[in-house]
Amino acid sequence: MNTEERRPTPDDIPPQKLDYPASQRDMTPQPDSDLSNYSPANKLVGRVALITGADSGIGRAVAIAYAMEGAEVAILYHTNETDAKDTKKMVKDIGNKDCLIIQGDVRNYEECENAVKQVVERFGKLNILVNNAAYQMTQKKFEDISLEQFRRTMETNVFGYFYMVKAALSYLEEGDVIINTGSVVGKMGKGMLVDYSTSKGAVHTFTKSLALNLGDRGIRVNSVVPGPVWTPNIPATMPIEKVDQYDTDGIIKRAAQPEELAPAYVFLASSDSSFVTGALYDVTGGQLSA
Repeated sequence: MNTEERRPTPDDIPPQKLDYPASQRDMTPQPDSDLSNYSPANKLVGRVALITGADSGIGRAVAIAYAMEGAEVAILYHTNETDAKDTKKMVKDIGNKDCLIIQGDVRNYEECENAVKQVVERFGKLNILVNNAAYQMTQKKFEDISLEQFRRTMETNVFGYFYMVKAALSYLEEGDVIINTGSVVGKMGKGMLVDYSTSKGAVHTFTKSLALNLGDRGIRVNSVVPGPVWTPNIPATMPIEKVDQYDTDGIIKRAAQPEELAPAYVFLASSDSSFVTGALYDVTGGQLSA
């Protein structure tokens, strides 16, 4: 099958505005995160993964892919219980694995600790930490970025990643991995996403520095760097005129679907990437940066 034919083009994405936090169920068209085009190869058998922000979007696709590869999967979500339960069902139906769902806020260190402890109590260990939870809100004018918004962006996208690593590190051993979700705008900048772009630039530097720090322990640290991806954050946080026919900025001239990002996370979690650490792994659809 020619998988490219089933990917929504910008013409398939109508203008729409959803309240934040949006549910994946309410999007038109529905993001493709069921891994129907993915062929697993038992790359993660015996591994245990915790993925933050995995109730929908990229995190959901990664959870399903990891389960298909044989991993035990836990997800941490903030508010959208309906989407989290949808992910749990899909992990079970598609990946043939039970999925531990944990509600928590990565801005709170105690809740990060609690999430990690629940995973270890349930599965006996933790091998793969995927920091994926993120917050963004667009503002056309810099003056409209409130102190509250800036604080929330940094606390979710930077503090949350630090907190999760801090909570998980004592359980990680040689051969285990940490994968952070960056963004192409963390390399290029984005006028209407000043705080978000800044936070993702910090994630990239955090990734490289942490890889250097943990190298002697044999713990690899990398970051997937997505370009535009059709996730609930888009209709919930972007101006409606930007959602209309989203997105044509890259060489491929469309936004990615979440399942197109998942194989990168599988690669970085598996032994296939045993010689990869400190890397920013671009999956941008051809949005090029220096």
